[in-house]
Amino acid sequence: MKFVVAWKARGGGSSADIEAGAERNLKVFAGWAPPADSQFVQFVTRLDGEGGFAVVETDNPLSILDGPAKFSPWFEFSVYPVVDIMDGIGVASAGIEFRQGIA
Repeated sequence: MKFVVAWKARGGGSSADIEAGAERNLKVFAGWAPPADSQFVQFVTRLDGEGGFAVVETDNPLSILDGPAKFSPWFEFSVYPVVDIMDGIGVASAGIEFRQGIA
């Protein structure tokens, strides 16, 4: 299954606190590796420096919890289960046909 994981930097603290947090976050990130049962299809950062997105494929939803569990001091996370657009269009089309068949 595919998931889109979005993260946004947590606010708060002084400039010195934010800078120290960013330094610590980068150290932790350098020691991190994605779970072995997950494939990061795309891993991108926002150009405003406030977060990023990852498209992750895994059959183990608990693997998605790995990032938020380890990086929650610095980021707020949102996780969205997704399907490829053509698969979603097929289901949406079937829904239209269903509704049209009811008088």
